[in-house]
Amino acid sequence: MKKVGILSMQRIANYGSFLQAYALKQLLEQQSCQVEFVDYHVERPIISEYSDRKNPIVRKLQKGLETFKYHAPLSHKLAFITYKQSFAKKYLPLLGITEKMNYTPELDCLVIGSDEVFNCIQKNSNVGYSLELFGKDNRAKKLISYAASFGNTTLEKLQEYDKIEEIGELLKKFDAVSVRDKNSGSLVTTLTSKEPEYHLDPVLAYDYTGCCKIIPDMRSTEKYLILYAYSGRISDKEADWITAYAKRKNLKVYAIGGIQKCADRFIDCSPFEVLAYFQHAEEVITDTFHGSIFSIITHRNFVTIVRKSLGNSYGNEEKLTDLLERLGLRERIAMGITETETVLSRDIDFAAVDQIITLERERTRSYIGNQITQIL
Repeated sequence: MKKVGILSMQRIANYGSFLQAYALKQLLEQQSCQVEFVDYHVERPIISEYSDRKNPIVRKLQKGLETFKYHAPLSHKLAFITYKQSFAKKYLPLLGITEKMNYTPELDCLVIGSDEVFNCIQKNSNVGYSLELFGKDNRAKKLISYAASFGNTTLEKLQEYDKIEEIGELLKKFDAVSVRDKNSGSLVTTLTSKEPEYHLDPVLAYDYTGCCKIIPDMRSTEKYLILYAYSGRISDKEADWITAYAKRKNLKVYAIGGIQKCADRFIDCSPFEVLAYFQHAEEVITDTFHGSIFSIITHRNFVTIVRKSLGNSYGNEEKLTDLLERLGLRERIAMGITETETVLSRDIDFAAVDQIITLERERTRSYIGNQITQIL
């Protein structure tokens, strides 16, 4: 049995990070691998802020206090803080992860991905800048990536911060590179002169609705709309529009993943319960990558709000546009909140989407299977 490590964002308190990690672990175990998660050392972000120089405990405290600045009910804020503080203890053991960090173990194969593992030019101090995410100092016989993403990191940003040569040299040492979006693929080709393979995010590649027996059957006594977005991402104007829209549709607003001004309820639940809530939602409004994916695999009527990247600020345009175009769902994009009602009025041909996903799942099995069997 081959010993395989996954180096990803598995310790981030985030439903998408958890479910993509769980899914990739399942895909590897289906190839009869012994799987463990590998940690990396978090260094200071390339784009530094004043808060990055503060003690981690002080930063964590400030992050908690920041929650109270958001426009949302006090009970939701307290529930959100509890959700964040308890996430690791509750759910990481389900991945086989303990409090003890697992740095540079000896492995037959190290798989880097999925998620934004290559997003090195950013300011998130929880992720930082780590060359270990590009395979540095690994002790594996074979090094590959799976559906890795550069996120908002572009060639221009790599040039600006003089990281092209450093990142390029590390990428050239991979035995195989798999990415999940065009921006990432273009960067790999530019930096290594090699074409990477393209694969779907593990949450799509693994058949959660068909294979995962942990998803509970949860039904609400009321009809609801899921708003899946991070805290502070939905503006007051957008929240007011959603409130009015949900009222017209006679739907309650369930906030998952973050607290929202317009939410009737903030849902604190397990990652698998998230999928159960999606399965019974009337509609979904999201501006996230995994919120879109959860909607797709549960066949929900959804709209994805796309935001352009401006300077070093958050933007989701590259990864969301690429994902939805790849699945034939570009019409689910709204460039502003007022476009969402029109998008939600359109039917989705999920039969056509499922055909694409079925073919891509076979490509994923082939890629992973071939890489594992080639280990000496």
